[in-house]
Amino acid sequence: MRWLTLYLRSRRIPVALAAAGGGTVLMWTLWSVFSDSRDAGMPMVVLTVLLLVAALTATLGGPDDALERTAAIAWPRRRAAHLLVALLVVVALLLATLVTGARFGPAGLVVRDAAGLLGLTALGAAMFGTAKAWFLPLGWTLAAVLFPRGEPLLGRILTWQAQEPASTAAAITAGLLAVSGLIAYAVSGPARSAPAEAAQH
Repeated sequence: MRWLTLYLRSRRIPVALAAAGGGTVLMWTLWSVFSDSRDAGMPMVVLTVLLLVAALTATLGGPDDALERTAAIAWPRRRAAHLLVALLVVVALLLATLVTGARFGPAGLVVRDAAGLLGLTALGAAMFGTAKAWFLPLGWTLAAVLFPRGEPLLGRILTWQAQEPASTAAAITAGLLAVSGLIAYAVSGPARSAPAEAAQH
């Protein structure tokens, strides 16, 4: 239990959870106040998923690069569990709104985009480090929301975040990103921080 407490603190998880919860409340409030529709529009749902994933990105790395690679701790299992719990947090926060006056759904869209964006973020953490892990998910998702393409197949793949929940191409793309990110992050962990970044921790 003491290890879990230290892990939560070192990963800044309480702060990240508070940010994710606050982000959900903010987006829910904005939709409730400024929209006459109970169901949030797809762009709003996608951007909210992105916001929650970004809030949890900082938890993918700790303050000690050497500790992240010690063989004394079974890191792959812990990293995989970390990502799965992050997915559950994002999904639970948004699906909780389905019983309220402003609904962020449907469930299939939330699960697909949360899994794909977390996988993409985990890939970014493994390749570029935690501090830069959110760059690609942010840029790609904003482009997909602004310029969604229903045709051809390549368009559905490139804008998978903004496709309808029933889109097979979007589901496969998100699934591949989720699995790739999970494997890369679980096996290698976050890339080493640059000296300047490490000093900030």
